[in-house]
Amino acid sequence: MYHEIRLNNSMDLHPYYDDEYIFRLLGAKKILPEDQILRLKKKLSMSGKKGQDLVQWLVSMRLPMASRPGAILEEADILGVIAADQGWRFRRLDPLDLDMDIVTKTLPSSFCRKRLVLPISLVGGILEIACYDPLDRELQQDLERACKKKTRSVVAARSDIERIIGEFFDFKKSIAAAQSMLQAPEVDISNLEQYVRLTPADAAASDKYVQKAVDHLFQYALDQRASDIHIEPKRNESLVRLRIDGILHTVYRLPRVVHDAMCSRIKALSRLDIAERRRPQDGRVKLAWKGTDAEVRVSTVPVAFGEKVVLRLQSAAILLSDLKMLGFSSRDLTAYEGFLQNNHGMILITGPTGSGKSTTLYSTLRHMSSPDVNIVTVEDPIEMICEDFNQIAVQPQADITFASILRNILRQDPDIIMVGEIRDMETANYAIQAALTGHLVFSTLHTNDAPSAVVRLRDLGVEPYLIASTLLGVVAQRLVRVVCKWCKKDFQIPTREIRAAGLDAGSGPLSSFKGTGCARCRNTGYWGRTGIYEVFAVSEAIRQMIHSGADQDSLRAQAVEEGMRSLKLDAFEKVRSGITSWEEAIRVTSI
Repeated sequence: MYHEIRLNNSMDLHPYYDDEYIFRLLGAKKILPEDQILRLKKKLSMSGKKGQDLVQWLVSMRLPMASRPGAILEEADILGVIAADQGWRFRRLDPLDLDMDIVTKTLPSSFCRKRLVLPISLVGGILEIACYDPLDRELQQDLERACKKKTRSVVAARSDIERIIGEFFDFKKSIAAAQSMLQAPEVDISNLEQYVRLTPADAAASDKYVQKAVDHLFQYALDQRASDIHIEPKRNESLVRLRIDGILHTVYRLPRVVHDAMCSRIKALSRLDIAERRRPQDGRVKLAWKGTDAEVRVSTVPVAFGEKVVLRLQSAAILLSDLKMLGFSSRDLTAYEGFLQNNHGMILITGPTGSGKSTTLYSTLRHMSSPDVNIVTVEDPIEMICEDFNQIAVQPQADITFASILRNILRQDPDIIMVGEIRDMETANYAIQAALTGHLVFSTLHTNDAPSAVVRLRDLGVEPYLIASTLLGVVAQRLVRVVCKWCKKDFQIPTREIRAAGLDAGSGPLSSFKGTGCARCRNTGYWGRTGIYEVFAVSEAIRQMIHSGADQDSLRAQAVEEGMRSLKLDAFEKVRSGITSWEEAIRVTSI
């Protein structure tokens, strides 16, 4: 589109096509350095691209930004400064904030694709439209005639509009087609004749639509960095929620009739019994998307209105991280790596479900793997298939339990053994025996802090002298959200709040960072997660205390005296460093 309209750039060109205006704006805002702008002008002149959409040309160049080291210039960065200069309203489009019905039922998909527009909200009778070109006057008139409503335009990135059109309309089309195929007609129950619905020859077409909808759901979850997908049946609908950075977001409300079909598709992919809906089932499937693989753990349970499915998405890039990337402080990493120098003994990782224990264990085993080391794991279920390990899945129906398989593992000449979880006395005793007989054993426990692991083992029936003889150390951990690097701002934490949490406030308020919320972090102020740790090293003094049956408080006091930093203090240090926020530290550690 080309418009001859007088603009703030004082020229008769549309801003997107005016290279002098855009280069001057990017230079003034220090988004690109002057020397780079000169090179770009020369390249543009030689390329013959003058007179075309410069915004898209610049985006295709993948230019590093001067204002944000390490970041690549995006379409939204360019449009944001143009919109601010022109007095337009600019918005980054977040699929989680949009209503699928408004997006897909207001305008035809063909019109949206052709004119690069997207209905995004309806408030007070005014329809808000995201568009790429806010100066298209004909478009504004066409929209008001088509929608029969007053409209208000906001500028959005072309890539955002095209992506959401594809995702929403394609998914809606698949769901609607599947609903049409699966919807049974209402039957008059007063009619005593038996009603039989004959299956049409093309009934299998519904499978195609359901398959496409499920594929879209997986793709969407991976693109949004989701760790879990929840598909929950309700009385009149099916709810789809994604857990992103530890927080659940409702993304879709689907017709109830397609719920069972989608569950059946997921169960088929994960080799579960499709016909069985009365008991829980567990399975797994491996996905390939955008050049990477993801392991998906599938869990189904019967609930009030049907079968609920939860899918946990595990990325190899995260689950098999470098130990230095997990969030250990230098002191804690040194202590933990000291545990790994031993060729026998037991190391425990503790924390509640979802605290990152599997990531720590897998990353550790990957760190220790080599051709001359035999690593054997026993898991329920196997989190991620890794060829460097010999992995065994617990199967109670085949009498393969943590305890029973440990008896056989010792005949497999292992160097390192990982037991997914110590749940009972039998498993604990076999793990202790493996550690006593010259093996390095890793496992997990559900305890609130590191010293509590000793008490938990005693409660399971393990003799104190055996714990003292084998335990090398315990790591307690949690996950905290990381402050968004794109919208973080300086923030002062009042001294009284720090002291109220029992922490040293120093000489005055603490300077840290806090995310103000932006489109990239969905206005949460956070992007990604990292670990906070409590590393409890079993010194000779602590070993003697364990042997004599010392309680948890005494063990903690001795560990702190020897340099152990609690979860609370580790979280506080990450607040000091600007990694996480004060509110997040309070939420996770209850400080």
